[in-house]
Amino acid sequence: MPRMCQICEKTSVMESARKKLMSKYNPTPKKRKRPNLQIAFIPEDVKRKNFKPHAGKKVIACTKCIKTLGKKEK
Repeated sequence: MPRMCQICEKTSVMESARKKLMSKYNPTPKKRKRPNLQIAFIPEDVKRKNFKPHAGKKVIACTKCIKTLGKKEK
């Protein structure tokens, strides 16, 4: 299972915090933040242009794209 959204191509990101102690920055460990990926079905009659190439298929999408898919286009 790839760790990338097939619609917006969101991938993981390295995150690090800076902690200030006694006027100096203390090194903190880096963490990898991954997107919340889930399997979603894109309907045939989708109107948004970034979803059209995937119409009628099951894709691995981030929750932000799934939320956008549920909204009605004006």
